[in-house]
Amino acid sequence: MTLLPPNVKVHLAFGYTDMRKGIDGLAMLVQGILRQDPFSGHLFVFRGRKANLIKIVFWDGTGLCLFTKRLEHGVFLWPSNVEPGGTLSLTSSQLSMLIDGVDWRAPDQRWRPAIAG
Repeated sequence: MTLLPPNVKVHLAFGYTDMRKGIDGLAMLVQGILRQDPFSGHLFVFRGRKANLIKIVFWDGTGLCLFTKRLEHGVFLWPSNVEPGGTLSLTSSQLSMLIDGVDWRAPDQRWRPAIAG
């Protein structure tokens, strides 16, 4: 499934981010730390220290948008052993798996409840 138009890039920010930051604080991180343009129309994905919360910032042409998701079970998997301040590009399908809480590096291993109720 394709979530994004072909020209939109997804940038996964290395390290963890203070999730108390709002839309303006994250846009400033995109500009200052990641050295990217927050108004480019690309998506910038940040993860908190506990790894169960992500925030995505993007410019839709009329304003900055902020998407937030918290997993109730599990964590969002992130690249390890990398220096904060860098990014990794994801495909649209990898972003979709990430948002669903699936390991986008190994999509066949999904969490399922053992029993109902």
